[in-house]
Amino acid sequence: MRFHRNLLLTRIGTAAFTSVFFYYTFVFINLGTIFWYEASALRELLLVFLFLLSTFWVHGKIATLFNAPPFTQLPGYSKAFIEAASVIVVSLFLCLLFVYVPTFILLPDTEVLPIRVRLGFVVGAIISLFFYYFVERERKIKQLQAEHLRAEQLQKESYQAQLEALKNQVNPHFLFNSLNVLNSLIYVDQDKATQFLSQLSEVYRFLLDNSSKQLVPLKKELELVHAYIYLLKTRFGENVQFKVQVPDAYQQLELPSTAVQMLLENAIKHNGSTPQKPLLISIFVAEGKLVVKNNLQPRLEEVNSNGIGLKNIGTRYSYLTKHKVEIEQTEEAFTVRLPLLKVEQHENSDY
Repeated sequence: MRFHRNLLLTRIGTAAFTSVFFYYTFVFINLGTIFWYEASALRELLLVFLFLLSTFWVHGKIATLFNAPPFTQLPGYSKAFIEAASVIVVSLFLCLLFVYVPTFILLPDTEVLPIRVRLGFVVGAIISLFFYYFVERERKIKQLQAEHLRAEQLQKESYQAQLEALKNQVNPHFLFNSLNVLNSLIYVDQDKATQFLSQLSEVYRFLLDNSSKQLVPLKKELELVHAYIYLLKTRFGENVQFKVQVPDAYQQLELPSTAVQMLLENAIKHNGSTPQKPLLISIFVAEGKLVVKNNLQPRLEEVNSNGIGLKNIGTRYSYLTKHKVEIEQTEEAFTVRLPLLKVEQHENSDY
């Protein structure tokens, strides 16, 4: 939104300055001075300003059109010719629409010499080509480059998150504990051991199936969460308690893959738990955001942490939406609020 507002203000300012500059350039050519003013000058300046402002706006649409299929698939010379011709034709049409038609309608008695009309069309086309190729087209190229860089950064962050999630799961400590739990269950409760193994494989299946996705529906993320919770509850018993309440209305909204799982891992890693003082983790929706909240009871032993999990989630969100991840820590609780995205919220749109 801020980008579009700044772009609009830039176009208005450029159109205003250019209209004054060229108008008084013609005044100087015809009269030999710029110190001239009549009431009609303001009206003519306004018409020229509207012509330039509409031209700059249309330039953005033309640049967007020619930077997308099927025009990107045309040979270079064909694309360049069609692009330049489009700029000229649109310029002539806008000049007629915003300058000459209003002049003939509002001032029917005004004599407009044919040479001035031809000169106006030629100058308008030249100005339009100049601003298109040296301003709008360069801006569009830089914008596309920035979007490509943004996509590459997002992909890098996504891969980093996937590696972090896999590292947490394949971590020898985690795997050792999971196998110990599985080993003890085999002799005590084979059905429960089978269920534990099934949920463990479900966690890995999710990570493999969604390894290339930037976003997943909340419904899919919760499938991973429930499988992961089963492993944690089997391991920690009543020391860790979970409460998941997410209405069906939010299930199709999207969020970065493995974000919730990483928050659960973070809560387990940094907090101690006992049957008398269990770790309570709640997952719910509030004000359109998915909230992951746990009571705060830091471990007595020092925990090695570089904060990469929370930072990674926040960075991925910054590439997808203007909505921020909210992190709040009090003496009693640690809370993270994740924006839930609709498809149109994270798709690129032009103006």
